[in-house]
Amino acid sequence: MDGNGRWAKQHGRPRFAGHRAGVKTARSIVEACAQAEIEVLTLFAFSSENWNRPADEVNALMRLFVEVLQREVDALHENGIRLKFIGARRNLPTILQKRMEDGETKTAGNTRMTLILAVAFGGRWDIVQAVRRIAAKAKSGDLDAADIDEATVARHLSLAGLTAPDLLIRTGGERRVSNFLLWDFAYTEIWFTDALWPDFGDQDLADGFAFFSARQRRFGGIDEGQIEVNVD
Repeated sequence: MDGNGRWAKQHGRPRFAGHRAGVKTARSIVEACAQAEIEVLTLFAFSSENWNRPADEVNALMRLFVEVLQREVDALHENGIRLKFIGARRNLPTILQKRMEDGETKTAGNTRMTLILAVAFGGRWDIVQAVRRIAAKAKSGDLDAADIDEATVARHLSLAGLTAPDLLIRTGGERRVSNFLLWDFAYTEIWFTDALWPDFGDQDLADGFAFFSARQRRFGGIDEGQIEVNVD
């Protein structure tokens, strides 16, 4: 969800105004995805690198997260949406950790859609913490190193138990994944849009879905209709 700060600058407003505008967009997109029967939606809310931003901006974002959770969890629950968080939550303010835990507990039984918020998350961090868990099991004798394979790693990642993402939408005009779900994006289709996140709307989402629907997903194989001709 990139472009909040640039949106605020374009409108002659402080960066935090862009983050508040971004919350409104997030609410709208969550509703649209639920209506479109998307099973899992993951929003990259705060990366492990975002801690390097000015302290006043980081602190304001933490307060905004607390405020949003306090206001939105009931609505998510009423709409049958399960809330889940991924990331190094122990680095977050205690009150935010409590709001996150409460939100997960309250919505745990919902099945309409799973909404995952990545907070204090990084793709490299995710792989490292998975490796640490695997290494600990190997050291304790609960896991034989010879049995470690891709499935083993996947079971210890933040999205364990969920299918890999089908589509990544990156707003704001940047053409990179910025240390998001690095392992999980191995065969994810990627659609970049120049729209800044606060300006991203239903039509933009529809354009992203249209891009995805036109893709041929071969996962390293070939199109079944493709004919191979050998020439001696």
